[in-house]
Amino acid sequence: SPTRVFHWLLAVTFTGALLTSESDRFLDLHLVLGYTLLGLIAFRLIWGFVGTRYARFRSFLFSPGETADYVSSLVKASPKRYIGHNPAGSIAVFALLGLGIASGLSGVLLLQNVGGEALEEVHEVLSYGMLLVVGIHVGGVLLSSLMHKENLVRAMMTGFKSGPAEEGIRLTHLWLGVIMLLAVLAFWFGYPATGLIPTNSEMTQSQHYDDDDD
Repeated sequence: SPTRVFHWLLAVTFTGALLTSESDRFLDLHLVLGYTLLGLIAFRLIWGFVGTRYARFRSFLFSPGETADYVSSLVKASPKRYIGHNPAGSIAVFALLGLGIASGLSGVLLLQNVGGEALEEVHEVLSYGMLLVVGIHVGGVLLSSLMHKENLVRAMMTGFKSGPAEEGIRLTHLWLGVIMLLAVLAFWFGYPATGLIPTNSEMTQSQHYDDDDD
């Protein structure tokens, strides 16, 4: 489904962006991944309103009371089971989307020489904040898997989860997931030709010409 394709593409993209953030040598790759992250989140925001039942934001909007009750049930080792996102998982989803948008946009501003070192620090804090939420989210998935005695990681990969037939989803829109994957791959491999950002080699060549003029 598009949601699962989004999920795993976001995981790969964020991991790659984080690993390439400290080296000028991988600046172009970092930029490609940053733009990809923003594009993926833009899709998820739209899909959150028009997507399938459990992908829509309204399906996992919980009140503070419901969230507190769920956390309490976790402490008591008897959590309520949800077919879609549980209250704790919903917090992680919204936090990741918010931090991803803020981190990506701050990176774009830095590319335009806006904000200086202060914004660079903010960008780094946002990125590591996102990493922290990812870690908590993964821990929550593993904990829920143990408590509910079901493999949630496998469910996130296959899209299959046990439950009443009437709560299932008939239309998975697999074609949309395939299109999204192909679009991301096309962007990754075709990025130097887009002209959005000059490659490191082009910047070096431009600098060389400037030095010759001097």
